[in-house]
Amino acid sequence: MMGHRQVEQAALFYGFSLERHVPADHLLRSIDRFVDLGELRRELAPFYSMIGRPSIDPELMIRMLLVGYCFGIRSERRLCEEVHLNLAYRWFCRLGLDGDVPDHSTFSKNRHGRFRDSDLLRRLFETVLRRCLDEGLVGGENFAVDASLIKADANRQKGIEGDKWVAPQAADRAVREYLAVLDDAAFGAASEVTPKFISPADPAARWTGAHGGQAFFAYATNYLIDTDHAIIMDVEATTAIRQAEVLAAKRMIVRTTESQALQPRRLLGDSAYGSAETLSWLVSERGIEPHVTVFDKSARKDGTFSREDFKYDPAGDVYVCPGGKTLTTTGTRVNDGATLLYRASKIDCDGCALKPRCCPKEVARKVPRSIHEGARDMARAIAKSWEGRVSRRLRKKVEMLFAHLKRILKLDRLRLRGPTGARDEFLLAATAQNLRKLAKLIPIPTPKPA
Repeated sequence: MMGHRQVEQAALFYGFSLERHVPADHLLRSIDRFVDLGELRRELAPFYSMIGRPSIDPELMIRMLLVGYCFGIRSERRLCEEVHLNLAYRWFCRLGLDGDVPDHSTFSKNRHGRFRDSDLLRRLFETVLRRCLDEGLVGGENFAVDASLIKADANRQKGIEGDKWVAPQAADRAVREYLAVLDDAAFGAASEVTPKFISPADPAARWTGAHGGQAFFAYATNYLIDTDHAIIMDVEATTAIRQAEVLAAKRMIVRTTESQALQPRRLLGDSAYGSAETLSWLVSERGIEPHVTVFDKSARKDGTFSREDFKYDPAGDVYVCPGGKTLTTTGTRVNDGATLLYRASKIDCDGCALKPRCCPKEVARKVPRSIHEGARDMARAIAKSWEGRVSRRLRKKVEMLFAHLKRILKLDRLRLRGPTGARDEFLLAATAQNLRKLAKLIPIPTPKPA
């Protein structure tokens, strides 16, 4: 027999609890255990007036932002709608059933004011990182570094040629930020080369064709991670150019050492960090083993001997050629004082049977050697060892984090403009990734039956 819908008078009172309606295995339940914002509230207090109407609770806004970046909700308008409708989001934000969701404009107002003045998002990231340290998820010995390009909120078809761009008199926030970082080595001072195109909407975004397809405007997000559990130790926003990425790596290592008292024993990285100067900085100044691919263009393609065919004798400070003759140096440096030249004797070369394969068009063979070649040799030796092979495998953990960032958290294109906008988004995304990692690796304890 077909049943009929019962149309009854609505109850006057309901017994409803958000706590009972949020599933025990919901991601936000796991994340909530690691979100402690009491310290951040105290740091924000000086940025609020002692009189006037009470503001929107900053903890509510931070929790809403964490929800947005943990679940890939990029738009703040949509975030407000989702928090209004979703019971789990309301529970995490401590709104209850009848709590008012703030207007989307509240986020931009606080972001451009109190949040950036107090460096709140950096403090939030460091608070979550300290929780990772307390839970024993950071080994502190093996760090890996890498960078990934994120498209800027700039139309590639509206770019202006770099040498024709002039800052408008009525500059908006993104233009003012670009002018402010022209001397910053992570942005304007990263390269003396004028960009091919500049975006009027976001001049700090770099025109790049690094992906091999259509060129676009982009920023680079730089990660320094601990390889034990792929915890992000630091994050830095830079322009999309290799020189800036190297500078970001140095900044992150120094900042992690100062803020967390952690000095890695090894650093894993690709050839972008394999220049002689960078390797020397790691070995000589920081005492870090460079598990880094050496950036080397000494190999010859014309069939003649390359530099690696000459053996260096550190005791005598000479090179020995394949014919057994020595190459010496006078100690004079070239190339801005960064290179020594080792020369063979003309007499040795004239009577050598290997001259056609060594220096057929020169009187005598010359071999350049960087003043930082010792660090390069150390990196080459590590790369050939078993530890080097393991490091190349562990290095992929950074790339997996970037894939998660773009595919799961949907941060393949920035929504905010300017260097500080990119920095804010990268910090929030890294914080969300660390929180999700905590929730995954430390499950909620199951209650034992009585």
